[in-house]
Amino acid sequence: MAPTSNGDMSDVVFLTIAEVAARMRVSKMTVYRLVHGGELPAVRVGRSFRVTEDDVNDYLRKSFYDAG
Repeated sequence: MAPTSNGDMSDVVFLTIAEVAARMRVSKMTVYRLVHGGELPAVRVGRSFRVTEDDVNDYLRKSFYDAG
């Protein structure tokens, strides 16, 4: 969920790298590669990263392709 015009981010849900990996059913290293490669936006908090739930959903939505 994007912040409102006044910067309110109280409704934004942040996920850890491990939580993102579990939702996407990939390894944590795959999520780190997506973050470091700029494909998945993340916020650095201390020494760890947080990814918004909306950014994960957007990434997955954009990743679908028609194989047939």
